[in-house]
Amino acid sequence: MPMNENDRQNDRQNDRQDRPFERRDRRERRDREEPVSEWKERLVALNRVTKVVKGGKNFRFAALVVVGNEKGQVGAAIGKAKEVPEAIRKAKEAAMKHLVTVPFEGTTIPHAIDGLYGTAKVVLLPAEEGAGVIAGGGARAVLELAGVKDIRTKTFGTNNRINTVKATLEGLKGLRNAETVAKMRGKAVEEILG
Repeated sequence: MPMNENDRQNDRQNDRQDRPFERRDRRERRDREEPVSEWKERLVALNRVTKVVKGGKNFRFAALVVVGNEKGQVGAAIGKAKEVPEAIRKAKEAAMKHLVTVPFEGTTIPHAIDGLYGTAKVVLLPAEEGAGVIAGGGARAVLELAGVKDIRTKTFGTNNRINTVKATLEGLKGLRNAETVAKMRGKAVEEILG
């Protein structure tokens, strides 16, 4: 028997009454919050690498990712994969395994230091409060994610972002505050500071 207009309207109303539950379930799934991580990540470089083989060309991606908690811990690593998201994920996981702890003196670093990696040389200089992060390229990403608020830097030798990031990390590894030096020498902090 064919449906008339009233039957169709009744069916639609019944459908509407059943549906809000489905929508609410979907909304709850959509609005469910991911656990908020204290670690921030920044993609510094993404290289497409081509390998020529008998059958043609193989494309892969190499991602340089810097991770940090802006509280004195920072790390960087490269991830390689056939897809960009997978390369970034691998880089993030590797960076979390190689963290550097940065000592602070107020909002800056305790002393000047040079970071060297390959031909890259990054000079890190403490800056007065309010100066901000004066750095370029890869060095800026590392220092911001480490939580350094005031610093001056200069990069020499190369503009390769991978080597610049690694040179910056080498410089940060070499930083020592007065407490660390005093402990190493078995002296009081006052003796070190003079």
